[in-house]
Amino acid sequence: MERKHWIDNLRWVTVLLVLFYHVIYFYNAKGVFGGIGGFYETQPWDAIMSLLYPWFMLLLFVVAGISSRYALEKQTHKQFIKSRTLKLLVPATIGLFVFHWMTGYFNTAVARGQGVFDNVPTFVMYFIWAFSGIGPLWFIQDLWLFSILLVLFRVIGKDWLYNFITKMEGRYAEYNMPFIAVVLAVGFVLLSLGSFCVITHPRPETADGLWNLYRPVTYFVAFLLGYYLFSRESIQEMLAKGRVAYLVFAVVLGVYFTVIMYGKNDTAPEVLSGWPCILYAWFAILAMLSCFKAWADKTGPFAKYMTKSSFGIYVVHYLVIASLGYMMKTYTTLPPWVMYLILAVAVFTLSPLLYEIIRRIPFLRWCVLGISRKKSN
Repeated sequence: MERKHWIDNLRWVTVLLVLFYHVIYFYNAKGVFGGIGGFYETQPWDAIMSLLYPWFMLLLFVVAGISSRYALEKQTHKQFIKSRTLKLLVPATIGLFVFHWMTGYFNTAVARGQGVFDNVPTFVMYFIWAFSGIGPLWFIQDLWLFSILLVLFRVIGKDWLYNFITKMEGRYAEYNMPFIAVVLAVGFVLLSLGSFCVITHPRPETADGLWNLYRPVTYFVAFLLGYYLFSRESIQEMLAKGRVAYLVFAVVLGVYFTVIMYGKNDTAPEVLSGWPCILYAWFAILAMLSCFKAWADKTGPFAKYMTKSSFGIYVVHYLVIASLGYMMKTYTTLPPWVMYLILAVAVFTLSPLLYEIIRRIPFLRWCVLGISRKKSN
């Protein structure tokens, strides 16, 4: 199969949006969990979070599902599990204790400053830092689990659902019926059902908060939509034909959602399971898929580098944000706009630099980036 550059480009562009989102998120004043807090009671630039949060991680799981379909056309189940375990599970487990504990150190800095951990031994704090350093790695933890479940589905059902959809596609084509309309309707219903699995009233004393963070049902649905539906060339072509319409709907819904969520926590469970968020997320995903299919199926030196490096940059980037962001707000009197500017420049320059350093060190590249070969590509 000829490489689909538009999928590569869609993946690394979305990763860059995640990096930018985290710059805004770290100093947010919307009450979104994490970060170190804002500078003012209401910050207009926090609206960027509402524009991005409903859909960009869902899109990454859709793309991961598409890529898994293509990978399993070339790999056996055993090879697929082995490669996903190395790339995903190792960095998300062993990597916590080798690298990401440093992120956890800064994530717990505010609490330490308030004396929360005064009587906790350093050895115990190390484990607290490690687990507090998971941060964006929840994505690859979810993705590893979904990959294992996908293989189980294929083994048990012999990929019957994919074959069934193929038959249905042929049947709709025979009767000259708009199969894409069925796909979009079914996809939206499934994504809505997944979103309704968010716990709207999480209990503080339970793991409800972690469930809402990982959102396994919602993201698994997105992953499966990528694997079963959006990996099909015919559906990709049909999406590309409607790119302008999807883009217009996404922009209108995005503006509406951002306006109604101004100054509010757009990660609240009741928001994530609400129709404005779900509808906007769905059309944003369709817009990104269709526009990249139509307009971004090409590559170049920078795109090739980002295709190869975006995963590693994603894995290491939050340490740059957590450490520099914390130190600037705690130990300097810089104006807020200067802090944002420095943090944005740092995450887009130091993260690739950190990735390039780590991938050249054999042990570190294995446990932090999931690279085992003597020379990384």
